Amino acid sequence: MSQNQLKKPIGKRIRNWAIVLIVIAIYVWAFAGAPSLALKDSAIQALKAIFHGFLHPDWDYIYDPAGEDLLRALLETLAIAVLGTFISAVLCVPFAFWSARNMTKHRSLSSLGKVVLSCIRVFPELIMALLFIKSVGLGPFAGILALGFHSIGMLGKLFGESIENTEFTAREALIASGANKLQVLWFAIIPEIMPAFMSYTLYRFEISVRSATILGIVGAGGIGAPLIFALNGHSWDRVGIILYGIIIMVTIIDLISAAIRKRLV
Repeated sequence: MSQNQLKKPIGKRIRNWAIVLIVIAIYVWAFAGAPSLALKDSAIQALKAIFHGFLHPDWDYIYDPAGEDLLRALLETLAIAVLGTFISAVLCVPFAFWSARNMTKHRSLSSLGKVVLSCIRVFPELIMALLFIKSVGLGPFAGILALGFHSIGMLGKLFGESIENTEFTAREALIASGANKLQVLWFAIIPEIMPAFMSYTLYRFEISVRSATILGIVGAGGIGAPLIFALNGHSWDRVGIILYGIIIMVTIIDLISAAIRKRLV
């Protein structure tokens, strides 16, 4: 065995140990500045109250014909997610074609489109919700706009990558037969990318449902508003039933969406 062959494993081992030591040093440095953790008597009592509320949820809050209840808040959250996803799925299509490199001969144009989508994705849903609340006021409309605007960045990126990774075999045949650009787009490009578009839209809808559950915390409608009121009032039985409702709704939507996406892809 040559000397070079012996040096390579030794060099890899030194590099791996160096990485491990650096990671350990980072953790030691991070925890060294942390305050000492100790449960106070009040914290123990609060934990007992929280667990008691989760084990004995407020079943009467599920449906109340005379006022606000869990079902109405969950339906409003679902409506915010549906409309926000629909808006983003429509508006992101031009950005997707703009950012796809195989849709233009000029690489700078597609690069600019990617930069625009990256800038849109920078702002979280809560920040966008606060901005739209200042513009259109409190309520679910601000939540719909926040989700719709934020989702453009993610869906535009996924749609653009899908367009770039698709080999449009029918496009050349249509161009050779004399089809114009609109006919090529409608009969060659859209049919090939539509399954991926639908799959990504459903995936984004799953994320939007989770995001819509917290938008109400800042006043953008949905289940977040009664949740923050229950938390501030230490109504742990109300918090428990709200969290159970969110878990059931998100689980059902995930199962349905996964089944649909399997048929699409």
